[in-house]
Amino acid sequence: MLAPGLLADGAELEKVADGAIWAEGPLWLPDEQVVIWSDVVGDRILQFDPATGTRSVRRSGVEHTNGRCFDAGGLIVQCCHGRRALERVLADGTIETLADHWNGVRLNSPNDVALAPDGALWFTDPRYGITQPGEGHPGVVEYGDHFVFRVDPDGTLTPVATDVVMPNGICFSPDGSLVYIADSSSAEDGAGGGTRTIRVYDVDGGRRAKSGRVFAAVSRGIPDGIRADAEGRLWASSAAGVEVFAPDGTALGILEVPETTANLVFGGPDGHDLYIAATTGLYRVRTTTRAASSS
Repeated sequence: MLAPGLLADGAELEKVADGAIWAEGPLWLPDEQVVIWSDVVGDRILQFDPATGTRSVRRSGVEHTNGRCFDAGGLIVQCCHGRRALERVLADGTIETLADHWNGVRLNSPNDVALAPDGALWFTDPRYGITQPGEGHPGVVEYGDHFVFRVDPDGTLTPVATDVVMPNGICFSPDGSLVYIADSSSAEDGAGGGTRTIRVYDVDGGRRAKSGRVFAAVSRGIPDGIRADAEGRLWASSAAGVEVFAPDGTALGILEVPETTANLVFGGPDGHDLYIAATTGLYRVRTTTRAASSS
């Protein structure tokens, strides 16, 4: 149960769409008043229109897209497992590659991305798209690790965090001075090792992640997608549902979801609706907050 005051009076979790194999990467499109999300294994981008209550296929054959955000110009940026790339969707639907190589070798499989206050894009690069069946194409980790990268507007690609074992979800604090990165390394360790923590870093000069430390740990499963709200709280997906943490890392309870939660986004006409991508479905609940401007 969540702490009082986080959900609107009388709010209840509802499943608004289904039909995915592994639902991920939701994004609210304010110009269209719809939410889109990835069916990673199904290789589709799905769309839900709350005005009509209908789900549709926005695009198929997308090479296993995952997390997404808007860039500084309002265009959609998406992580693509299949092409091992960070991509931008141009106004005419054309796909532009922003990054797919570093130091002469391919990236692993970009997973989630966030817009930094200075207009750069920060993204995580674990190996799931080249090791998990159905989430991309089999491959090897060519640069030998799993980094968090920054892409500058001029295309320069720079590692900004190299100490996260398996970086997954990423978001910034409301003022952009902190970056949160989920470490989902325990998902691949059958011996019970790895971590299920969310790390936080100071954003040094707007360009580097410094002084990394553990912010919080989820109660069950792994942290995947994460979002900061306008008050600086962190909303994190886990096997238990959506777990919320105060700005100091104190746990504020769990919104239980009947399927394994992968990612989430604030949306709706006033920004107070929380959309949750969880295994086969898309869920929605009314909150009392909205996304941080930099989240």
